Amino acid sequence: MSRPVTLFTGQWADLPLETLAQKVSAWGFDGLELACWGDHFDVAQALESDKYVKSRWDILNKYNLKCYAISNHLVGQCVCDNIDGRHKNILSPRLWGNGEPEGVRQRCAEDMKNSARAARKMGVNIVNGFTGSTVWGMFYFFPPTSQADIDAGYRDFAQRYIPILDVFKAEGVKFALEVHPSEIAYDIYTTRRALDAVDNHPAFGFNFDPSHFIHQFINPVLFIDEYGDRVFHVHVKDSRVQLTGRNTILSSHLDFGDPRRGWDFVSPGHGDVKWDPIIRALNRAGYKGPLSIEWEDSGMDRDWGAPEALAMVRQVDFAASSVAFDAAFSSKK
Repeated sequence: MSRPVTLFTGQWADLPLETLAQKVSAWGFDGLELACWGDHFDVAQALESDKYVKSRWDILNKYNLKCYAISNHLVGQCVCDNIDGRHKNILSPRLWGNGEPEGVRQRCAEDMKNSARAARKMGVNIVNGFTGSTVWGMFYFFPPTSQADIDAGYRDFAQRYIPILDVFKAEGVKFALEVHPSEIAYDIYTTRRALDAVDNHPAFGFNFDPSHFIHQFINPVLFIDEYGDRVFHVHVKDSRVQLTGRNTILSSHLDFGDPRRGWDFVSPGHGDVKWDPIIRALNRAGYKGPLSIEWEDSGMDRDWGAPEALAMVRQVDFAASSVAFDAAFSSKK
């Protein structure tokens, strides 16, 4: 049985939810992964009003769509980050307040707790998101950076996120960190360090997105094989390495879409992600949840790319075999 294919609404938040729902239903998607920005899903309104939650489901049901997860990446990023003016652009005035960094972090931490409560009211058990990190910028160890400096960053993450994860556990909801540059976990080794920091908290797992591994030259299959029991959700997203001898994977301070970059995101199926081994790894891990297309491609029209990506996912997703291929060779009758 194939997994449901959904569309993450984060890159479509300029559209009203009903407009987007009508589009994706016509394209043949099974559901939407609702972003907690734009008008798609508002955490505060969901907690205040059962009528608001019903309004989300009324739209989804009207277009025969499901919802398996909500996503609060922008707020989650601000829980552990070193806050600066960039964060004002991704937060509501309610959460930004006067911009004092610790106040921002505390308000965002409370909003992440509320995300778990809102998800429960919505009837979904996964919240995808980011954590932010005080040590992300220290990946190049100069000025000299000690392991004590890095350990302090993981302690900060644990101190801020364990109370959030405790609320998730109480609500019966999982938090799925999208392992990603700029987060407390961005590769296989830092993922282990993050798990250790929160003492393998049962509510803490991962939103697997292979696009963030490709330009780091990490094999995404190895991540699934190591952390498959913690893969709570999956993003279908692609990236392409385009090193020329003049650029690097650090991207030269160039905007997404600039052809001089050393890598960029592209529509699923147009990049360097190899989907067959990923599907096989997900099957080995027993993952039966949605495959949620996160569509980002600066060089392609999204209304053309999203349905094309859907067709690609339908083609590559397959169930594990239920029989040994050579069982029929037996001479026993």
